[in-house]
Amino acid sequence: MATYIMLSTLTDEGRKTLKERPERLHEVNKEVESMGARVTGQYAVLGGYDFVNVIEAPTNEVMARIAMELGARGTIKVTTLPAMPVAQFVDMMQGKSPGGS
Repeated sequence: MATYIMLSTLTDEGRKTLKERPERLHEVNKEVESMGARVTGQYAVLGGYDFVNVIEAPTNEVMARIAMELGARGTIKVTTLPAMPVAQFVDMMQGKSPGGS
């Protein structure tokens, strides 16, 4: 599975929903799982974004669908970034093929 970082910012409607039903965060995570991915880390943050989510998904297409489905609700705006572990990045820079050979 590939790793993605999803940065999200609540809209006014999203802030209202979250204030009234904070457990909604857990429900959304279950919805992400039903779409074929898994939230492996989730953080509420200060600054330009409200949440940082680490998500594993099998393909870019699955992740794109999740981003579109969540964003279409009008409660959040999302930015999704593909990510790779630093060790994998170093291997790539050293010309090693995926898998370490």
